[in-house]
Amino acid sequence: MKTTVRLMLTACLVLPLLAACSKEEAPVATTAAPLTAPATNDDAAWRAYVSDVVTRNLEGIANQPYVYYLPAETGDAEADEGSYARMLDKARTDVARGIVRGNMLAYASSDSSKMADIVVESFQDVSPDTMKGVRVLFIGDAGDRDRVAEAVSPAGVDFVFVEAR
Repeated sequence: MKTTVRLMLTACLVLPLLAACSKEEAPVATTAAPLTAPATNDDAAWRAYVSDVVTRNLEGIANQPYVYYLPAETGDAEADEGSYARMLDKARTDVARGIVRGNMLAYASSDSSKMADIVVESFQDVSPDTMKGVRVLFIGDAGDRDRVAEAVSPAGVDFVFVEAR
């Protein structure tokens, strides 16, 4: 009798475990398709696109990325020049202060040429090999890729280019 009770008790304990093992696993969530670069200068659409590209390039990055986004020109020359000057000043200051391993600098704009100018000017006075382990992500036109890569490579960064398309 004791043996039968023990077997019944063991079966009651083991059967739920076996049932749990045989259940199908929940389907794995698939990642959303990458966004495409907006064909217009819509600031909200560009910000969403840049956020998507930056998020997809965060692998191995330990800290919150530095994202430099220059909005499209508004038609007000004074306001546009002010936006450019403030972005250039911020980018220069951050780079001059020093960026440590495990960080990412992401640069993007609907005006790829102006953003490339900001990157080139920001890295102008950086000492060689002082930014090893830092990722620089440039989102822009293929025509600006080489001059940005040339400007950032002496610093020893890991350069990543994503064509805005």
